[in-house]
Amino acid sequence: MTFTKTSQKFGQWADSRANTVFGLGFSSEQQLTKFAEKFQEVKEAARLARDKSQEKTETSSNHSQESGCESPSSTQASSVNGTDDEKASHVGPADTHLKSENDKLKIALTQSAANVKKWEVELQTLRESNARLTAALQESAASVEQWKRQLSLCREENDRLRNKIDELEEQCSEINREKERNTQLKQRIEQLESKVREKETELNDLRKQSEIIPQLMSECEYVSEKLEAAERDNQNLEGKVRSLKTDIEESKYRQRHLKVELKSFLEVLDAKIDGLHDFRRGLSKLGADS
Repeated sequence: MTFTKTSQKFGQWADSRANTVFGLGFSSEQQLTKFAEKFQEVKEAARLARDKSQEKTETSSNHSQESGCESPSSTQASSVNGTDDEKASHVGPADTHLKSENDKLKIALTQSAANVKKWEVELQTLRESNARLTAALQESAASVEQWKRQLSLCREENDRLRNKIDELEEQCSEINREKERNTQLKQRIEQLESKVREKETELNDLRKQSEIIPQLMSECEYVSEKLEAAERDNQNLEGKVRSLKTDIEESKYRQRHLKVELKSFLEVLDAKIDGLHDFRRGLSKLGADS
């Protein structure tokens, strides 16, 4: 198996016998590098242990073959010599050497079996951690997708709120402008009300003056009656014509003068009344608009 870095924080390796690809994710590139180095060390140690076990197995098989070959020769030598001491002298060192080699092989096999069990445990642990990491990676991917959706929703909500804030700011500015216009209109209304009060005062004065008009009219009627009486008396009193002619002319002149003044006064009063009506209509129209 060969460990391959597929990215800065992820690596994987394949088990051809199990037809499985394993992958691990790390929080940093340094941890990934350390894991790759340790993976290579374990791989080299496994290879060395396998080579040593194979060498020891070959050595043991060679020794067994040599022992098998030496046994007939020693038997033949003993049969030739015909003594037990010679047999013991030939067979004893070979058995001791084979026993020592067998003991060494047993120890090596025991160690290799323990290493194999330890590596199996480590492999099982790595598989379990890989399964947990795969599940965590899938969960993190689902969480990332969920966060992306939430982020898009938050962005849309943020854009909507910004648009709402812009609309509210525009409405606030419009309200401020309306307040300014209302303030100006209030000031204008106050000015117009003061003018209306002035006009009403003038109107009251004109009304008071108009109350004098009936008196003037009565005086005019009285003068007319007096004139008529004077004319009737003129028929009877021709002698008094000269003296009364001056009075009549003066009274006519005064009457004409009063009529002119009365006419001008009435014209002025009509103009004032029309202007006041126009002013009231404009004021009512302005109040309705505001």
